[in-house]
Amino acid sequence: MNRLVFVVAALSSVILSADFGQAQSSNPGVEKLYILNCGEGVAGDISRWSPGVNEGKSMDFVDNCYLIKHAQGWFLWDTGVPDAVAAMPNGLAPADPKAVLWHRPKTLAAQLDQLGVKPSDIKAMAVSHTHGDHIGNVEMFPAAMLYVQKAEYEWPGANNAPRFKPEHPATKLEGDLDVFADGSVTILSTPGHTPGHQSLLVKLPRTGTIVLSGDAVHFRSNWDNRGVPSNNFDKDQTLASMQKLSDTLTKEKAQLWINHDKAQRDGLKMSPEFYD
Repeated sequence: MNRLVFVVAALSSVILSADFGQAQSSNPGVEKLYILNCGEGVAGDISRWSPGVNEGKSMDFVDNCYLIKHAQGWFLWDTGVPDAVAAMPNGLAPADPKAVLWHRPKTLAAQLDQLGVKPSDIKAMAVSHTHGDHIGNVEMFPAAMLYVQKAEYEWPGANNAPRFKPEHPATKLEGDLDVFADGSVTILSTPGHTPGHQSLLVKLPRTGTIVLSGDAVHFRSNWDNRGVPSNNFDKDQTLASMQKLSDTLTKEKAQLWINHDKAQRDGLKMSPEFYD
């Protein structure tokens, strides 16, 4: 009789364990990741990003935003070139002719609408840094919690202007952050390009782990050769951040998606297709 009770208890334990496993798998954390077209451009001279290499050589650039559907809600990473640029037939010319002339073939608003996502549906967002091709549409989401490094938030803009509207809700970080407290979306502090630059680690159930570079690196050869752009805020921090990303890729067996690299982007699925 005691043996029968033991067997029943053991079977019950196995069934409960199976049920728990099913409960875990039914809450996958990140469900989908969409790559949105947030700008297309041409760089005047890519030696600006890799000093001493490719002097005078032009290159096509892209600018991506990433929309993440998490079990807890929508999360947006970067907001790209301003949607207003879509109405500029000649694009948005840079002050530095070596930099990127941006065009906006698709607006962020239109791409969200195609997915049936309203700006008010996005409750949380983060930007890699505060250059104009990454924060161009932040105020399309005035109520979304903005995750940004404190060093970036407090970095004075042109004429000492604030980087963001003071009324925009913001969480000022001092290092890495597990956004949903489940390990599925982690902001990585990667300063150097700017004082508070950050990258993003995303764990997808089928695709695996991806690291979104932001501008910690600009294109593949820039990454392979550890090229530090001449206009970066801090060279040593940039190199340390590249090493941090390299260590993260190894530890997590992750892919690195380089934000401005057109050759890589052209091989990826764009919204409305998605990664899961």
